Formats: sequence, structure tokens, C-alpha cells
Amino acid sequence: MSVPATLLHLTTPAEWRTALRAGVVTPPSLAEVGFVHLSTADQVALPADRLFAGRRDLLLLAVDAATVGCEIRYEPGVPGDPGAMRFPHAYGPVPVSAVVAVSTYRPGPGGTFAAPPAPPSRTDHAGRLRAFADSLPRRVASSEDAVAGGIAVLQHDVPWAPALNRLLVDDGTPAQEIAAEADRVLGGAGRDHRCVTIRGADPGPVARELNRSGWWLQHDVVLARAVDADPGPAADEVPLDAVRDLWTEAWRPDLPSADPRRLRLPDRYLVEDRGTDLRVLAVREGDLVVAAAALYLDGATAVLEAVETAAPHRGRGHGNALVSGALRIAERAGCDLLALQADAGGAPREWYLRRGFGEVGEAWNAGRTD
Repeated sequence: MSVPATLLHLTTPAEWRTALRAGVVTPPSLAEVGFVHLSTADQVALPADRLFAGRRDLLLLAVDAATVGCEIRYEPGVPGDPGAMRFPHAYGPVPVSAVVAVSTYRPGPGGTFAAPPAPPSRTDHAGRLRAFADSLPRRVASSEDAVAGGIAVLQHDVPWAPALNRLLVDDGTPAQEIAAEADRVLGGAGRDHRCVTIRGADPGPVARELNRSGWWLQHDVVLARAVDADPGPAADEVPLDAVRDLWTEAWRPDLPSADPRRLRLPDRYLVEDRGTDLRVLAVREGDLVVAAAALYLDGATAVLEAVETAAPHRGRGHGNALVSGALRIAERAGCDLLALQADAGGAPREWYLRRGFGEVGEAWNAGRTD
């Protein structure tokens, strides 16, 4: 029987984080019956309903069958499954480098699961990055709320962080409804900001409508490149506290320097590290940290964010060092794709294009602060 290009494995954020640390997915079934349970998109609702009915914290790992590195056999399921159905079983640990995307998987209102969309393949870079952007805030959320056109996520440990307290809605949702839902959920939870990510084929019109009503607008391009060896000078991996002052100085200049909301913004990465493998990179001049970035390692996908160089130290190659450091770490982790977002109208976009990145998509965010 032919094996589909991408298979699925059910897990939880905590189990996925454990796998990232170990470098392999090794669920209890591997020791108990000798294999890792996999499914196709058409099959996965069966084991989800049987084992995890009503659970709202599940993830689907999209596994590239060609790089699992062990035998995959199609075999019968358990009694009660359709007799003709054969499930893929991986007879060995699944390397995290074979996981090309991670998506959230939630039951319907009745507590049962439906077949998810087909997972992205390894070569579907845009699909892989959409899955990452959509799932990461949901993996680490304290709660989710249904809203018109999508969901809202709340993270109670870092309520000041818009990235983890926001709406994720589709582009067909009217701007007026988005604003009302943001007030209802984010305002109702005591958040002093409103923030929304607008998804879909054409998010621009509704995003611009929000902008006309006083919301800020961020339109980014999504850039990606292959991970390969990089010979240039590279940034070092450091603890979060080593770069806290640099990021705090650069972010939210509208707030007083001692405002807790500003000082605590980097703590968002401590929360995100619960659902992925978060690394912090820094460049020093002497003992002074002058440039920094955050790097997410998520199976075969690496995402670079918060690339920042202190203003007096720009133009000295520190951005190159951050990208080089990210490439080296990503290569060691088995990633094949490094991605980031850049302002669609900004100079860094062109710099990244010269650095070997190519455009694979776009991202639209809008918000306001009360």
C-alpha cells in the first residue's frame, strides 16, 4: 500500500515540548506495542474520539513519511474500527525533523472530532508557516473563546502580551464585528489592548477598515529560506535575561521605561517555550549586548522573530550574525526551513531578500490600546 506524503500523529503541547528536547517522538505505545500510532487526515478523528473525547488541548503533528527513518506498516486498528481500514504504524522513534507542521485539533460543540484539513507537505512552505502562526498562541493559551469568524486566545500569565492575547479571525468577518468581539472578549478579560490577526486569501480590506476606525495596522510579508551551513560570524545563544534590557528599550516606547507592561513584554517567550523550543540569540560588542533575536524551533521549521539591533550599533553586520546564528542552530536541530516576517513596506524586507530569503505569504494584524 502506498504511503501518503504526510501523516498525522496526535499529541499534546507538553508531549511535543518533551519530544523537541529529546529530538524524537516516543509515545508510550512505542514501548507497549512497538510502534508510533499515525493516521491519515481521513482517519485521525477515530482515535481522537476514542482516546481524547472532549479534549481541547490536542495537537496534530504533520509527519513527512519519507523522512521518518523507520518502517511504516499499514495495519488494522482496534476492535470497533471499520474492518477495511488500515492505520499507518511507524516501527521506531519518529525524529522531530520529520515533523513539518504542528496544528491545533479541537472537537466540535458536541465534543467529537471531525476530519481536519489535509496537512501541508514538506514542500508547502506557506502552509507550514500558516500552521505555526495559527497554532503557537493556541498551544500555550490559558483559554480559547469562540468569536465571529474565528477564535480568541487568552494567556493569563502574560495578559500584557498582545501576541498571546488576541483574536484569530477569517477575512470575511466585518470590521465592526471584529471590533465588537475584541471588546467583548479581550475587554471582558481586563486586557488594555485589542489585537487581531486576520487570516485568509484577502485580509487587506477588513484590516484597512479597522485602520480607518483608529486601529494600528501591521502588514508583513512572510519570508523563508532553506537551512544550510553558514560560514559567517554568528550570534551566540544566551539566556533571556541577557537581552531583556535591549528589547525593553526598543519595545513600546509609548510607555514609561519603568511601566510593568513594558518591562514584562519579553516574558512572553517564557510562556511560548512551553509549546515549542525557544532560543534567544545575542551579539555583543565587548560586554554589551547590542543585537538580539528570538528563534523558535518547531520540528523541521525554524522561525526567527524580534530581530533587533540597538540604534547606535546598526550597520555593523549584526543582522548577518543573527541570521547566521539562527541557521546554525536550526541546522543542528534538523530544521530545513528558516522563516521570519518583515514589514511589507520596510527596508529590512529587501535586506532579507538579498540574504537568500524568498516571499511565501503575508500576514495582517491590527490593534489598538485603550
